[in-house]
Amino acid sequence: MKHKHLGSSIDEFLKGEGIFEEAQTQAVQEVIAWQLAAAMRKKRISKSTMAARLRTSRTQVDRILDASSDITLSSLQRAAGIVGRRVRVELV
Repeated sequence: MKHKHLGSSIDEFLKGEGIFEEAQTQAVQEVIAWQLAAAMRKKRISKSTMAARLRTSRTQVDRILDASSDITLSSLQRAAGIVGRRVRVELV
């Protein structure tokens, strides 16, 4: 076959490249950061206000909203609560 990935799924391609887990983790982090930022916009909560409510610095809020940063689950839960959301984690 001329194109070995033609017709395969993106998951199959990423597994074949050996980067499936890394790509999946990055995708989840980006979605969570995007959802939190969208909820902040909807509630009209600025980064400074979020920081004050979290009793932390604006730099920490930037880290929470940065998909490339590793944040703790407790930080994420606290931030989600402020915007009226909750975090649900499940093993599949």
